[in-house]
Amino acid sequence: MFLEISVAAAFWLVAGAIIPDSDLTVENVGVNPTRTGILEALEMMGADITQENARIVAGEPVADLRVRYAGSADRPALKACHIAGDLIPRLIDEIPILAVAATFATGKTVIKDAAELRVKESDRITVMANQLNQMGAQVNELPDGMEIIGGTSLTGTEVDSYTDHRIAMSLAIAALNAAGTTTIRRAEAAAISYPDFVRTLEQICRT
Repeated sequence: MFLEISVAAAFWLVAGAIIPDSDLTVENVGVNPTRTGILEALEMMGADITQENARIVAGEPVADLRVRYAGSADRPALKACHIAGDLIPRLIDEIPILAVAATFATGKTVIKDAAELRVKESDRITVMANQLNQMGAQVNELPDGMEIIGGTSLTGTEVDSYTDHRIAMSLAIAALNAAGTTTIRRAEAAAISYPDFVRTLEQICRT
C-alpha cells in the first residue's frame, strides 16, 4: 500500500505497528533528524520500520517508510518504553498517537517532560487519558505526561475529539484495533491539518 503523505505519517506508522498482518508503506516522508523523534520512539518500542528509497528533495532528506506488524499469535508487536528528556521536543505533537501505540505495548510506558501538551488545542494529556480509558485502556495522568499500562483490549464506544485534530486522528487509529464500533464526536476536526485523513483511512481499511 503506498500513500503520498508526509506531515501525518505518524498516524499510519502506528496503525501499521499495532494492527496484525499490516504491511504499509508511507511515501515521501521528511526524515530530517530534527523531525524523526516519532521514529526513534517507535523503534524503542520494537516497531518494524525501514527506510527505503532515501533521497534528497529540495535540500531535505526524504524516504519511504515501510512499517510491518512485528508481533505473532503469542507475542505482542510492541513493548513499553520511557519517553522523556531531549526526545520530547522532536515528537511533542505525536504524543497523542504514541499513547495509542503504548496501549498495545507490553508493560508500562512512561511519557514525561511534556507539560506543553496541556496548552495545545486541548489539554491533550487529560483528553487522551480520558478517551482511551473510556475505550478500556489503562492510562494515568502525570503533571507532565502519562503512564500507560499496555496490553488491555480496547472496546469501541463513543469518544470525543474536543475539536482537536490530533486527538481526532489518534482516536480513529485506536478504533481500528478496538472490538466493536467507535463513534468519534467532532471527528471533522481531523480536517484542520489533514483534509484527506478520512479518505486515506477508508482506503487503508479496504486493503
